[in-house]
Amino acid sequence: MARSIPEGRLRELVDRATEVFIAQGYQRTQMEDVAGALGVGKGTLYGYVESKAALFDAALRYADGHEELPSPTDLPLATPVPNATLAMLRERLANETRDLKLVAALAGELPRDCGAELAGVIRDLYARMARNRRGIKLIDRCAPEQPELAEAWFGQGRWAQHAALAAYLDQRIAAGLLRSVPNTAVAARVVLETVAFWAVHRHWDPSPQRVDEHAIQDAVVDALLHGLVKESS
Repeated sequence: MARSIPEGRLRELVDRATEVFIAQGYQRTQMEDVAGALGVGKGTLYGYVESKAALFDAALRYADGHEELPSPTDLPLATPVPNATLAMLRERLANETRDLKLVAALAGELPRDCGAELAGVIRDLYARMARNRRGIKLIDRCAPEQPELAEAWFGQGRWAQHAALAAYLDQRIAAGLLRSVPNTAVAARVVLETVAFWAVHRHWDPSPQRVDEHAIQDAVVDALLHGLVKESS
């Protein structure tokens, strides 16, 4: 028999769990904390998920709406088998990396207009971070407390992306298409952290600046291009 739950409750559960994990981290978060944020008793919460591991897996899996929420007949969500959450994270990273404009630019021929190419690379990175912002914030906060997730997130994710961008800058600078910078590794980090702040982290700013999303992206691209693209002769 299908479990009777209020309409929208699973979406609310994922949202509240994501918020609590981001605020407190994985180790400090207790089932009581999420139950309180959801406005239900701990026993009711265990009717939705078997464990904190199941709750974290659900938050990471469904936070950004890329997968359909489970049916009430699937409740309570089972504790994931060992390494299932890790496998899901690795698969998601691989899918995002597969068609990155940055990866295509590195593998392709040198462009006639490097400024346009770099703008496309930055906009692509921004769009990907923005559509995964809650998952990024969640895993950024909780992965350091889970070594295997941290290895995948920082190794396959953040630092692999950083290495690719630094290689791109080296390649384009060597070809005379971008201006020389003191350190390409630092420059690549500046680009990624600037994009990450505006696409992801500003949404958790306790005193946010209200700016149109398109205006933000345009300003980010404009500022980064001015730091890297040669001035026209």
